Amino acid sequence: MCTFKTSDGTNIYYKDWGTGPVVVFSHGWPLSSDAWDSQMLFLATHGYRVIAHDRRGHGRSDQTWHGNNMDQYVADLAELLDHLDVRNAVLVGHSTGGGEVARYVANQGAPRVGKAVLVSAVPPIMVKSASNPNGTPLEVFDGIRQSVLQNRSQFYLDLTLPFFGYNRPHAEVSEGIRQSFWLQGMMGSIKGQYDCVHEFSEVDYTDDLKRIQVPTLVIHGDDDQIVPIDAAGKRSVELVPNAKLKVYTGAPHGLPITREDDLNRDLLAFIRE
Repeated sequence: MCTFKTSDGTNIYYKDWGTGPVVVFSHGWPLSSDAWDSQMLFLATHGYRVIAHDRRGHGRSDQTWHGNNMDQYVADLAELLDHLDVRNAVLVGHSTGGGEVARYVANQGAPRVGKAVLVSAVPPIMVKSASNPNGTPLEVFDGIRQSVLQNRSQFYLDLTLPFFGYNRPHAEVSEGIRQSFWLQGMMGSIKGQYDCVHEFSEVDYTDDLKRIQVPTLVIHGDDDQIVPIDAAGKRSVELVPNAKLKVYTGAPHGLPITREDDLNRDLLAFIRE
């Protein structure tokens, strides 16, 4: 396996495929870099070098007790891209990975980033408040934390239904995709995944979005039951100075898999612009 050791001694697993201009992927919760397999294979066969890592506490990376927070995730990503000497890359983040990409690009991106893509991403902030009335109530995230502690195995399996829109009428349910999600989730650390709930729900990425200076594509499904578009994608595109929004009609949160052909095509087009 490809791994590197961060400055605090954490081993981070990563994939590095192909040659050419670089595209870097950051995965969602509670998944791993495997969630990007379709996009990575597609772009690598179209002449790009694709890189994706398992966030600490997730997948095959070390299960640290401390450091399961967005600032440390971003520091790990920065060290990885320094280690690989990546230049002028396109950074793509899904869900929680969108928060990671936004914070990295805003604070540490130059000269390693040329463009950014936020897919079903959590920014600017998910939790409901007086200033974010379209957000999700805190009680929902407290329930997620409790479910992770009590029986995360069953919770991750159940979560696949709204995640992929499999609870919608006439949805074509793939048991293989559900099991892959479950497996990726169970590979990770219960401590890291528990801590990470705060990072995707209650961390405010508003200022990060405002500081992004590279061309940015925001992609969101209008039937996202996990990160609703009104509180996320539509608000993000208003905050990033040079951003455009592409809405996938009827798409769920897990659109990198359910709408893989559309996403692969749109990523390639945006990268080539």
